[in-house]
Amino acid sequence: MDKIIKKYYIPDTEFYSQIIDSLQDYAIFTVDIELNVNSWNSGANKIFQYSTEEIIGKPFEIIFTEEDKVNGIPKQEIEIALKDGRSNDIRWHLCKDGSTFYADGLVFPLKDEKDVVIGYVKILRDITARKASEDAIKKYAKELKELNTHKENVLAILSHDLRSPLAGIIQGAEYLKLNFDTIEADVAKDLLEEFHKAAVNELNMLDYLVEWARIKYAADVFVPAKIDLLQYVNKVFDSLKETAAINAINFHNDIEENSSVFADEKMLISILQNIVSNAIKHSHKGGKVTVSAKKSEDMLIVEINDTGKGMTKDIQDTLFTPQVKSLSKPVEENKGAGIGLLLVKGFLEKNGGRIWVESTEGSGSSFYFTLPINKPLDTIDVLEEPQEIESI
Repeated sequence: MDKIIKKYYIPDTEFYSQIIDSLQDYAIFTVDIELNVNSWNSGANKIFQYSTEEIIGKPFEIIFTEEDKVNGIPKQEIEIALKDGRSNDIRWHLCKDGSTFYADGLVFPLKDEKDVVIGYVKILRDITARKASEDAIKKYAKELKELNTHKENVLAILSHDLRSPLAGIIQGAEYLKLNFDTIEADVAKDLLEEFHKAAVNELNMLDYLVEWARIKYAADVFVPAKIDLLQYVNKVFDSLKETAAINAINFHNDIEENSSVFADEKMLISILQNIVSNAIKHSHKGGKVTVSAKKSEDMLIVEINDTGKGMTKDIQDTLFTPQVKSLSKPVEENKGAGIGLLLVKGFLEKNGGRIWVESTEGSGSSFYFTLPINKPLDTIDVLEEPQEIESI
């Protein structure tokens, strides 16, 4: 019996070592006081792709991204662990092949029997899949909220911005009908001109509304592709040249050749037409509308500048978040900025871009928007708050 017991007896250190090595879902390793790796479990091998022979003696920072190294994150983890007894973190880490994964991690100091720090233990697990699921749920919840808001806005526009002008047309037409035999010709002509103007505005509003609805309800027609921006700016200039000629507005296309974006063709046309149309409407006679672009990392920043009257800071602050109740006014004034810019903002966000404006009263305005140059890669957002690793 004693022989059997001795045969199967394992010292505590070896026993614990085997347990740690069996935890395949956790990377567990230690570093010495010089912050070089001196032990490496099979879970770390699986997650980081380094074998024990490859990693032993390598610096602790080998598993951190270049950005974290520059920001001194490895050293910060150690300092916090020394100060507080442990350091929890959640961040991207680097594998042997250069790929990254999102990890929930913990560092704590190792001490000898005299309470002297002799090294550190790092424990982490790959939570990339979990984070992707969390992001998908958050995205879905956000889309549901936006869809509900969108539905309420559409109903409000239908009930207010479309119904009210129609009621005015009906009342005016009824007045004309009842007084047709006695009304003066000039008055009748003025009424008919008002009816025509109101009907055109109603049609413009409906056109904007249909396009706006496309953002949320017609995802199947969203077909982004590589697009030559220079060619599309020329198309928009050509379609608006007669409108610009009325007030002798000059077009300047400063887009360089081979400047391309990854976007939906119809949405890009709508974006350019809306902004350039607004620039024409707000420009002084003999003014100039210029379109230019420059690269910024993986995005192209497009600027549409006009030499018009500009706008106040208050208008700029609310330009891309118009209140539903006020949308009919710009349409009545034949400016269309209310739904038009809301449409532009929605299309840009659909294509992974954004929009902003810079303007000074009396000195014109510059509308800027971004679009990706190439097809964007799927990315995972960082968690807002670190979560402690669960007990092993």
